This record gives sequence, structure tokens and C-alpha cells, in this order.
Amino acid sequence: MSAISLSSQSCQTLADWLCYIEQSHPIDKIELGLERVKKVAARADLAKLPGKVILIAGTNGKGSTARTLEQLLLAQGFSVGVYSSPHLLRFNERLRLNNHDVTDALWVDALAQIEALRHEIALTYFEFTTLAAFAILKRQPVDFCLIEVGLGGRLDATNIVNPDISVLTTVDLDHQDWLGNDRESIGREKAGVFRQAKPVVIGELLPPASVRAMVSTLACPALIINQDYFYQVNTDGWDWQCGAVAYQGLPLPSLPVQNVATSLAVLKHLSLLPEHALLNQILTGITLAGRMQFLQHRPAIIVDVAHNPQSARYLATQLSALKPRYGKVVALAGMLKDKDMVQALAPLTSVIDQWHLSSLPGSRGASAAQLSAALVSAASVQPDYQQYHDVTTAFSKLLSKLQDDDLLIIFGSFVTVSAVLASYYQETT
Repeated sequence: MSAISLSSQSCQTLADWLCYIEQSHPIDKIELGLERVKKVAARADLAKLPGKVILIAGTNGKGSTARTLEQLLLAQGFSVGVYSSPHLLRFNERLRLNNHDVTDALWVDALAQIEALRHEIALTYFEFTTLAAFAILKRQPVDFCLIEVGLGGRLDATNIVNPDISVLTTVDLDHQDWLGNDRESIGREKAGVFRQAKPVVIGELLPPASVRAMVSTLACPALIINQDYFYQVNTDGWDWQCGAVAYQGLPLPSLPVQNVATSLAVLKHLSLLPEHALLNQILTGITLAGRMQFLQHRPAIIVDVAHNPQSARYLATQLSALKPRYGKVVALAGMLKDKDMVQALAPLTSVIDQWHLSSLPGSRGASAAQLSAALVSAASVQPDYQQYHDVTTAFSKLLSKLQDDDLLIIFGSFVTVSAVLASYYQETT
């Protein structure tokens, strides 16, 4: 953040506006609640978005689900807006229109609009930028708005919209300080995106009773995984079925199959399931930055934003499948201290041969020493690890040490992956 104090009148660029907003309310400060954002939205009817609105909540899998829906809808000729957070390299990533990041100019106009609308109302960074994203979407003739919930559901700023379909991808322990200490409490918060008599799709393999109760109370037409729709992974592909509709021999995507299966259930609700050949084509090429993303193959470098126990378990499964191809699996990890670091690291201790642990900046960033203590607690044997003050330094030193047959996995936080991506692209351009 710039040391120069900005006023809204002095903001000319997107960087200016983001600095101004963060000076008013730091990006890592969380304040849940809908009262503030509803008041500002009502002044320009920002909660009413064009086209069909799909609101996507969940502990993990929101990005993969939105990406799959986006690509399958675009392939069928529809126009699509996608709002997500956080970003990896550029703020513009938070809003895509027809597969393109929104320009600085559109963001600047929208942020100025929200500043003019809010008057005396103080907004958090997320509330301010979410309202700006909605202001941009309102001006676009899109057929679908795919909106990812930021945190939780019931009290998240995105929940001011009235979705045509609500999606709950997964429910696991994360953000316990705000959402509750067990899956029942967290599930109840996330199910706050459900609406009376409106369709819901649930991709969680073991839905908490609180989620099922919400479906029943609101009389939501529901498609629930392993109850109403099913998927099965085979040796060389996977199958999907919902009622009389079935796909067999689908190619395995780079994104989690569970989330792709959930996306297909959403399309089933919309009566927009694609032809088999088109689905094969999209699944073969679909990717999402920061999710099992290969930066290079020799030595192999993968980035993944896994940052909680559930996503770490999935990452461990993926690495276990890759491990036989490599001589050594090396990890560079940095995490936020409000995460369950021990439980997030535990599934990976049997897969990773050597650890490089970095401090993360900001009030929420865990120090390398804190992460090391968590790793020692998580491991059944003494791990091989080194500590670093920052991610960029750690990554630079690792690059010079990697052998051709090594696999380096970078994970633990969007902050960690973002720093590595910025450093990597700078060095390779």
C-alpha cells in the first residue's frame, strides 16, 4: 500500500482506487454482514443482475465449478460474466466477461460510481469491490452471471443477489473464527445462499444435517451428489449420470472431477447439458490458474492454492499419483495463521520429501517458525525443512537447486501462489 494518502477526488487509475479503498479498510480485514452493502446497492438497484444468476458457495471448489460452467456455457453460445476472489496477479481477474478480464477503465468507472453512491456508509474492501463488480455486470447484456461467494454465504456481500440457482460445492473446516467450529455450523452458514423454492445443487459428498434441513425448510428443488446425480472415476476416464441422462468415457480434466460433476448438475437444472462431443472437447482443455497449474515440466513446478485440510487432502492425492514419475517431491509452503496449519499439512507429510517454509506478510500471515512448528506436529517423523523470510527469496533459491527430475509444489495460500507467479513470470519474460 502506498504511503501517500489518497482521496477519492485524486484517484485517476485502478491502482489509485484500490489503494484508496485499502487505506480506508485493509484488504485482509473481515467484517461480515449485509446491512451496509444492501443500503448502497439499493441506491442503484445493484443487487438485480442481468440474465440468470448462479450463486456458488463452498469451502473449496467454487473456482473450479464456476470455470467449468463458464466454459460449457460459452461453448454453447451464451454470454457469461464471472465474479470471483481473490485474484492471483491482477485485480482485473476478479471479473471476467466472456472469458476476458474486465479492463481498468470499466473498473475505474464502477468504483467511482460506488464511491458516489455510498455517501456516509463505510464499506469493507470486499464490499466496495463486489458492488463495483455488480455495477459493471448490470451494464452488460450477459445471459448468465456466475457469482462466487467470498466467505461463508449467509452474511457474505455477494448474498444480496437473488439467484436463480444456488450451488454448494463442499463443506469443511475453514474460517472457523467467522463461520463456526464444526461442519454443521459452517454448512448452515453456507446454505444461507439458498432461496425459497429455488433450485439448489449440492456437491458435498457428506452434506451436514444443517444443509439438508435448509433444503427442506425452503422447499428447494435439489440435486444432491450421490443421491440425485453420480460420478465414477475409472482407469482412463469417468462417467456421470443424473436421472435418464448419462455420459460415459469422459476425459479426466485437470480440475477436480467432483466439481465438474457438480457443474453438470447445474446445467441439468437449466436443461443445458452439452452434447457428448462438445463436453469432451471442453474437458480436455479446461484449466484454472493456481489449481494444479504446471508452470514447467523439467524440473516440474506446480502451483496450487490449497490452504485448508480438505483441499490439502485432494492435493496429497494428486501428488501421490505424480510422485512415481519424479526423483524427489519438494514443497514451498506459506500459510495464513488463522488456518488449521497442522491439519492442512498432515495429509502431505507422507508425499513430500523436502520442505521449504516461508513467512507471509500482513497481520494474518504465519511466520516460517509458526509453520515449522505446525509441520513438526503434523509429521510422524522429523521432517526435512528450511525456513525463509519471504516467498520470493525462497522460490529464487529453490530454482537454483532443483534437479531435472524434481517436482516442486508451491501451495498454502493465494498469497503464496501469487508471489511465486509474479516472480516466475518476471524471470521468464
